[in-house]
Amino acid sequence: MFGYRVPAPDEAMLISGGRRGLGGAPFRVVTGHGKFVIPFFRKTRFLTLSMCESEVTETCVTRQGIALHVRAVIAFKVGNDHESIINAGQRFLSDQDQMSVLTGRIFAGHLRAIIGSMTVEEIVTERQKLAAEVLDTSKTEMAKIGLIVDSLQIQSIDDGDAGYIDAMSAPHKAAIQRQAQIAQAQATQASVEAEQEAARKQAEYARQTAIVKAQYSAEVDRAQAQAAQAGPLAQAHAQQEVLAAQTELAQRQAKLRQQQLVAEIVKPAEAEAERVRVLAAAEAQRMKIQAEAAASYDRVALDRMLIDQLPQIVKEAAGGLAGANVNVLNGADGLGEIAAGLVSQGLTILDSVRQNLNGQDATDGRRSEESAGSGLLQLRSGKERKSDDGPVDVD
Repeated sequence: MFGYRVPAPDEAMLISGGRRGLGGAPFRVVTGHGKFVIPFFRKTRFLTLSMCESEVTETCVTRQGIALHVRAVIAFKVGNDHESIINAGQRFLSDQDQMSVLTGRIFAGHLRAIIGSMTVEEIVTERQKLAAEVLDTSKTEMAKIGLIVDSLQIQSIDDGDAGYIDAMSAPHKAAIQRQAQIAQAQATQASVEAEQEAARKQAEYARQTAIVKAQYSAEVDRAQAQAAQAGPLAQAHAQQEVLAAQTELAQRQAKLRQQQLVAEIVKPAEAEAERVRVLAAAEAQRMKIQAEAAASYDRVALDRMLIDQLPQIVKEAAGGLAGANVNVLNGADGLGEIAAGLVSQGLTILDSVRQNLNGQDATDGRRSEESAGSGLLQLRSGKERKSDDGPVDVD
């Protein structure tokens, strides 16, 4: 639209003519929006608000009297507030490149003043402190001309041919070189150790590979040997099983034959021996009974003979009294007592004879039993002598 002007985002539009700006400024400041400007009656100019750069290279003398060549870079711009825009517009609107020149000169003066109060060691080791002090001392002057500094960087410090900085850094260089050598030696040692470790691992891998190959080869050989022996082993196992079966059959046959021999020889022999024993016992019992019977017969015959001889014995005893001088008391009763005494003596004599006879009979009985036992032994020995010729019948 004709007469309507809009500033760029990094510009401030200054409109002069007509009524003056705020605060008695010779122009009005417009930023961020457009403005209708009456042609021929108003004049419009633009002031940059973008970042600007100024480089300073200055030779400064330290507190120790050592000359240092310092190179610094300043980043600055026009402030965003109306006051800063007005101040910068009044000073640089016609020649905005003068902002970099003037800023460089301002910072060069402050840089010489700050470095003159410091030692080389402080300047080298505390560059940030140097930059901060330069910014603080120049802030007021920069605000008066409507500029603000965003940053100040000390890019280089050089003492030329003096060699002070090199001498100051020599111990550190030596320490750094020593550390570098140590680090290099450690790196070399680590490299050698790594190579040795790699060689050991390769050797170990080769050894394990050889072992595995040998194991595989041994397993293959063993499998082949087992396969080759499988036929003979199977045949040997079969023969062993046949032999075991034959052995078991032979054992069963021997056991059966043993049972047959027991049934055919031992059992009949035991039965024959039992029969002979029973017959011998019966024969002994018969002989004992016969002996007892004979002894009893003899005793009865003897009793009869004693009884038959008893009157004669009494008679003889009475005859012995015939010539004796006997006084008989009590008459007939006394005579009867004498006769009874004689009879009693005869009976006592008879009992004594019987006891003697019984003792003799017992002795004869034992002799008979011994004779029967001797006969039984003779019978058994006779059977044993004839057992080889065949069975012996005993009636």
